[in-house]
Amino acid sequence: MASSDTPVEEATDEVAPSSARVRPPFVFAKRNGVLVTEDDRGDTILVYRDDVTLSAINELRRFCNRPMRLKHIGNEQFETMLVQAYEHDSAETQQMMEDIGEDLDLGSIAAGLAEPEDLLESEDDAPIIRLINALLTEAVKANASDIHIEPFESRLSIRMRVDGIMREILQPRAMLAPLIVSRIKVMSKLDIAEKRLPQDGRISLKVAGRAVDLRVSTLPASQGERVVL
Repeated sequence: MASSDTPVEEATDEVAPSSARVRPPFVFAKRNGVLVTEDDRGDTILVYRDDVTLSAINELRRFCNRPMRLKHIGNEQFETMLVQAYEHDSAETQQMMEDIGEDLDLGSIAAGLAEPEDLLESEDDAPIIRLINALLTEAVKANASDIHIEPFESRLSIRMRVDGIMREILQPRAMLAPLIVSRIKVMSKLDIAEKRLPQDGRISLKVAGRAVDLRVSTLPASQGERVVL
């Protein structure tokens, strides 16, 4: 952990990642390496990985506003628990897709991904979900055959193929790449901890009332992971 003088009361009980009554947004949990879980007695446990910072722990304690003990786990175990804790979000995202309709401006949504002062608010899941929703809606409206998300050193390229022609539709900030990729991997039930091997999954949802079945492929790249839908 980043600060050696942090008061730590280590929990030794088994924890259940999906049982917590209060959870931080997925993006905050993944980026900062913290999860809120419960042990078999129902006590709240803050689980953290190796690179956690004291500010992330304090912010999560403030957000949950309840007594909690700390438990350190390895990075691989953390990634596994992260997936288990947020798997059900795929259903919530699908419902959002059905509700949003067709009046989406992809560019304005991407440009609106600002960072408010509050740490948890700035890493709320909703902006990333809205961006993905807008991207998929735009692709359906354009009758695109595939979408390519590819990270580069200074930017993220999002392209779609329409009538056999590939065109770039968006260049979000490079820092958004792992957040977008992780959210898509959760939606398609892929292993977000595995970044060195290709993976394939599927997403079935409705976009503006139209049933859509997506095949999702992830590929390791020099600047992160590429995604093809």
